[in-house]
Amino acid sequence: MGNISAYIILIIAVVLGTASNGFAKGAQGFTLLVPSIITAATIVGCMYTLSLVMKTIPVGITYASFAGLCIIATTIVGIYKFKQIPDLYTILGLALIIAGVLIVNLLGKAN
Repeated sequence: MGNISAYIILIIAVVLGTASNGFAKGAQGFTLLVPSIITAATIVGCMYTLSLVMKTIPVGITYASFAGLCIIATTIVGIYKFKQIPDLYTILGLALIIAGVLIVNLLGKAN
């Protein structure tokens, strides 16, 4: 698998991870059946896609990218779906996460 394919699959992992986070909140502590099943299925799909990415991209870069992008995407879901508006310091922290993901992927070297 080439780097471009790996990054496309990484984006799929981020989508699945973000979906699992949104459905986990809706599952209300896994007390509601359908959101709980969807949460479990998206988590399994997320881990599977991450394992594929790690065949090409080093584990540290894969997970740093996944975690950072998933945090940003989950925050956006929180804003739109749950009306959770971040304050100034949260926005600043999120901007630093974005900067970190960019630095790791564009400037970092890992073997």
